[in-house]
Parts: sequence; structure tokens; C-alpha cells
Amino acid sequence: MTKLINRPEYLKQLIQHKDVDLVKIVTGIRRCGKSSLLDLFHQYLSENGVADANIIHINLESLRYRNLSNYLAFYDYVSEHIPKDGKTYLIFDELQAVEHWEKAIESFRLDFDVDIYITGSNAYLLSTEFSTLLSGRYVEIRMLPLSFKEFLTFYEFAPSVTVEEKFQRYLQFGGLPILREYQFNEARINQALEGIYSTVVLRDILQRNNQANQGMLQKIMLFLCSNIGSITSPNSIGNVLSNEGDIQTGKGKNIAGKTVDKYISMLHSAFIFYPVDRYDVKGKQLLKTLRKNYIIDMGFRNMLLGYRDADRGHIIENIVFLELIRRDYRVYIGKVGETEVDFVAEKPNDKLYIQVTESMQSTETRERELRPLRMIPDNYEKIILSMDRNYINSYDGIKSLYLIDWLLS
Repeated sequence: MTKLINRPEYLKQLIQHKDVDLVKIVTGIRRCGKSSLLDLFHQYLSENGVADANIIHINLESLRYRNLSNYLAFYDYVSEHIPKDGKTYLIFDELQAVEHWEKAIESFRLDFDVDIYITGSNAYLLSTEFSTLLSGRYVEIRMLPLSFKEFLTFYEFAPSVTVEEKFQRYLQFGGLPILREYQFNEARINQALEGIYSTVVLRDILQRNNQANQGMLQKIMLFLCSNIGSITSPNSIGNVLSNEGDIQTGKGKNIAGKTVDKYISMLHSAFIFYPVDRYDVKGKQLLKTLRKNYIIDMGFRNMLLGYRDADRGHIIENIVFLELIRRDYRVYIGKVGETEVDFVAEKPNDKLYIQVTESMQSTETRERELRPLRMIPDNYEKIILSMDRNYINSYDGIKSLYLIDWLLS
């Protein structure tokens, strides 16, 4: 058994939801640490006085449970093991292995005194049938790869390694916990990432969508990786691929765009990319067209495209996006007149406007980054994040922060 590394932010969420009558569903891309989180939670229950008999913890990818592949067998097996007395904690890992598992879960809720925690590697767990059956009766905890703060606690670094060097490694290798085993050996890490990526593509996407074409999926994936943080529309991607002869456009108008749209939503469902909508800051409304896509982990992107320093601006923008999601913000791209703010981040009683740039040293960049923020009429916090250290820390009330400090705050 490998030593469990605590992910306190996520464990805290599970503990806060404990004994609330909702099914707790931990979702996220493969290998981001969901199973370990359930192990940590199991440990927490044991340490807090829950008897072993009252914790039923099953990983359905284990062949030990190969006979539980349909919901009736699964229901019967678990029911037999639920004790008569006290509340029982049901922890199910990789539950998508059970056909119609949602029927069994709903039945456990009705028939026994239980508190249920489940994981799955993809959004198909929250597919329509399931949402309908359990509507309003589950809470989703979205797990992401390691934040930079977590990355620093996960890895051992020599005392001489500066925080900038550590950040450089984070940008290059990403935050999948499994990579800790490889001690920054680039060739081995790329092999591991390739394996995870193929599993996600082959198992989570192509198995579910048997009409999908692997070559096409790969091309769209590469296109999105190369255009992180750029506004793209399915039609424009469709046109690029059509021009390269990858999509056959028929006589019908823009079959290409529809095809691309379908593939992109598969990538969203497998948690490889997050879509971000645009929001008109002055008109206070969501815009239907042109979104951006950010990748779940930089390691995948660099494994597919190779790591190039030239892309740092977009890479750090992607990292800021993921950090805002971790901090429970809803994130949009802000349109302000003819200009754009990288991120509008909202919570029920808080809002931030954020610009991300590699450096603010040149007057031209400074003006470009400040202009949209100056045009926003409200008084919420406006921040520019860059890789400049201890430079000017405010421009007429617009904060300028060193990105690494912000990530560690």
C-alpha cells in the first residue's frame, strides 16, 4: 500500500457533507487522486470511532467483484453486508463498472440507514438518466490534479531549488499525483502521461461513443492544446480541419462545425477540457458565442505538443483558471466593450476581475492589460497576475501581484 498523501481541501469537503442525506459523487479525470481521497475518508471514519463493520468500501475495478456487474447482483451483495445497527458508510470506487448502478444507489438510500460516497472517472456518472433518478439528491465534488501549493508538499526538493524552479517543473509536468513516483524523469513521466491519456481517450471517450473516430478526436485535441486561452468556435476549428482535408464537408451547411462540436463535448465529458463562456461585463449577460477551452492538466498538453517556453503566457493563464475553479469560483471570460478581461470570477457574494500576463515591464503590455480593467465601472477587486517580482504593486487601485505568491496565498 503506498503511503496516502493528504489532500486536506477535498477531505474537508467530504467531512462537511458527512451524514447529509445526499449521495456524494467525486468526479474528475483518471488518476487525479479520487480513490486515494476515498481511502483518506475511510481512514478518517475509522479514526473517528466508526466500526469496521459499518464501513463497506468496494473498488469495482477489482476482479474480486467481477460478478457485481449489474445492479441487482450489486444490490444483493451490499445489502447482505449492511449491519442491522447504526449508520453504515458505503464507499464505492469506479462505480461505472456496474450497469444501472444508479438504481441500486437509490434503493440503498431508501432501504437502509446509509451515507453514500462514490467515484467515477468521467461525467457519464452524471449522465442524464442518473441525474433524473437522483435529481436534487446528490452533491458533486469535482477533483482536480494538484494545485501548485499541493505540488510543493507532494514532492521532495533539494534545499537549493528555488520556488521559481519548482514552478517551472509544475508548468512542465503538471499536477497528476502519480508522477511523484518518477522524480521528474521526463521520459518516464511522458510515458506515464501517455498511458493515462490513452486510457481516457480509449475507455472514457471512444468506448462510450462508438461512432467516434480516434484520429479525428486526436486532431481536435491537438488543436485545442495549441490554442489554449484563445477564443475558438467549432466552426472555425471545422474550417481549419476541412482545409486540411480532415473533415469532409457535404453540401449541407457546416457539417464540420457540428462534428467538431460533438467531439469537443466528448472531451468536456471526460474532464480533459473545461469550457469557459464569455460574459458581457457592461450588459451583465452571458454571450452565446465563442468560448475558450482550458486543459485539465499541463502535463497532458506538454506530452502531446512538447514543452515550449514561448507558450508561457497561455500556460500560466490556464493555471490561473484551474486555481480559480479550485477556489470555488464560477469563471467567465469578460467582454468589456471591444476589449477583454481574461477572467471574471464570481462567488455568491464576491467577484474578481483578473488579467494574466507574463510580464508588465513594457509600457505597451501594461497599457493593454490595464485598459479593460479601467473600463469596468464597478468596485469589485481588479487584479493583474504576472511573473514580475516586487514591481509596482498597484496602478490606480488595480492590484498587481506576483503569480507565485497568489497561487500560494
